[in-house]
Amino acid sequence: MGYSIRKCRDCGRYSLRNKCPVCGADTTDPRPAKFSPKDPYGKYRRISKKEGMICRAQK
Repeated sequence: MGYSIRKCRDCGRYSLRNKCPVCGADTTDPRPAKFSPKDPYGKYRRISKKEGMICRAQK
């Protein structure tokens, strides 16, 4: 099983770990979700983006 690169939510550094080795914050997958014209979860994605639940480093 391979590793996936991850990005820290707070400092924006990349790591292979679930926690940032520099600041200790959680890391997330930096890649966007795959595009689908039907987008069954689009409503929920837009709600979470509006509430600020999407990665803060992307702002």
